[in-house]
Amino acid sequence: MQVNLQYAEEHFAELAKAADNGEVVEISRPDKPVLTLVVSNVPAPQKRTGRRILGAGRGEMIVPTWEEWHAMDKELEREMLDAPLVSSGEI
Repeated sequence: MQVNLQYAEEHFAELAKAADNGEVVEISRPDKPVLTLVVSNVPAPQKRTGRRILGAGRGEMIVPTWEEWHAMDKELEREMLDAPLVSSGEI
């Protein structure tokens, strides 16, 4: 289904229901690319209940090595010092 932005604003609940039923909803805008409304296949994270168990989250978070931290610091430093704060077309 393809609708314009104004229709989508006025009938969002209907469009969300159509997406829930498996239909791909395309929202067209005159000056920008089309938006697509689809249902996400990513399951919602489950909230843990009860007592925490030490080590239960092992493998869920990857801590960068010192070399990776250093590389990220260098990249951030380069972005901060080498890139202009405001491009000439935005002022």
